[in-house]
Amino acid sequence: MDIRETPPEQLLTFLQQHNEKPFRAKQLHDWLWKKNVISFEEMINIPKNLQEKLGQNFSFLQTKIATEVVSTDKTMKFLFRLFDDEQIEGVLIPSQGRVTACVSSQVGCPLKCSFCATGTLGFKRNLRFWEIIDQYVLMNRRAVETFEIPISNIVFMGMGEPLLNYDNVIKAIDILTSPNGNGLSPSRITLSTVGITTGIRKLADDGFKAGLAVSLHIADNKKRSLLIPANQTNPLQELQDALRYYVEKTNQRITLEYVLLHNLNDSLEDAEKLCRFCKAFPVKINIIEYNATETQFQPSSPERKAAFTAHLESKNLIVNVRQSKGKDIAAACGQLAVKKTV
Repeated sequence: MDIRETPPEQLLTFLQQHNEKPFRAKQLHDWLWKKNVISFEEMINIPKNLQEKLGQNFSFLQTKIATEVVSTDKTMKFLFRLFDDEQIEGVLIPSQGRVTACVSSQVGCPLKCSFCATGTLGFKRNLRFWEIIDQYVLMNRRAVETFEIPISNIVFMGMGEPLLNYDNVIKAIDILTSPNGNGLSPSRITLSTVGITTGIRKLADDGFKAGLAVSLHIADNKKRSLLIPANQTNPLQELQDALRYYVEKTNQRITLEYVLLHNLNDSLEDAEKLCRFCKAFPVKINIIEYNATETQFQPSSPERKAAFTAHLESKNLIVNVRQSKGKDIAAACGQLAVKKTV
């Protein structure tokens, strides 16, 4: 068993069986979750004989950076090789004195959203909680080496649907934000979902403290089901009800992500439908440019984007127009597809 999956009480029992003092458990915890080591040999205040016993009874299933590539805008994309030789991607995005890490939650993705390259990979498996943390740890080291500052923000916007790997994602966030772990502020973490309503309600019931973003992309039920098959089982009315419930329980503003696609979801009528959807709760809207993948879609024209944005702003909605980064290395939103050219 990987030592990071070993329950604390089981680890304490192991130490007692080997006549070790109880304080060793605290030392091990700090090495694993504060200092994020990936071998027993790095635990320098653990006696050599105990290191050897740990190595004989537990494993470290390592995540490694297979390759990395840097964009002209300094965005960095990483191909991670997991312990079972599966692969995922993560992205580091530097911007005005901060660095954001985009992490994956699944190997591939089961949702098959028609405009997203990740959906073409199919679904292999969920990531374990420590594999999610490994992405942060490895990219944080590169952030310090390259940009001379640590990761300031984490977004679950990489490969996979986080709410379909609920337990591992939440456990990873708990460790990342715990004072006994990495100590990050929950306000610096954002979980992005296409709108899995049962998961959103569970986040609310569990007192989720990090940010919630929903990849809405269109507020028309029929069109959305064509773009996002998961909408067939999580239709807009149910999603709206779940988001209202979430806001009532957490008192947190939701972010809606909206990729503008030419002549598909970028008309003034589409903008008005989005306004009506947003009446149910406080939101901010991120308008995102479509990043080319091997699909039939095209980005909205500058004129239609401007008119769409202006309509939302005329209704006093908070709107941010996001500029994609890392497009030249297929690291932008919707482009993660484990390309062998990385």
